[in-house]
Amino acid sequence: MTRLRTTCMTLAGAAAMFALTAAPAHAAPGDVTTSCANTLTPTGFVDVSWGYSSNCGTQSFSPNIKQIKQLTGLPVGTVVQACASTYQPAGWVQTGSYYSSSCVYSSNPSFNNNAWQLKRVS
Repeated sequence: MTRLRTTCMTLAGAAAMFALTAAPAHAAPGDVTTSCANTLTPTGFVDVSWGYSSNCGTQSFSPNIKQIKQLTGLPVGTVVQACASTYQPAGWVQTGSYYSSSCVYSSNPSFNNNAWQLKRVS
């Protein structure tokens, strides 16, 4: 019985890891999803928040998950807030920068600007 429980827990943990690391397959414009920090932010998305989850496999409390937002398909003139941990997609320009505690993506944070206001121009 213990072996079965251990196997089930292992499979459940693997499923949770896959769910957090898989790239969003069909995100609609403006959708926000969560992934482990070691997963590259897909083209057309920006990081919008960082945090910690034991599901992403680290023993420290350093930021290891991120929320990413789909920008592809949003109308021209849309303004969004994004972490500076990724580049803005083509067609978006930075209109401001500031510090945000939700965009701290390092275990040694500073109070330098780490977030952007972006505007869709084309």
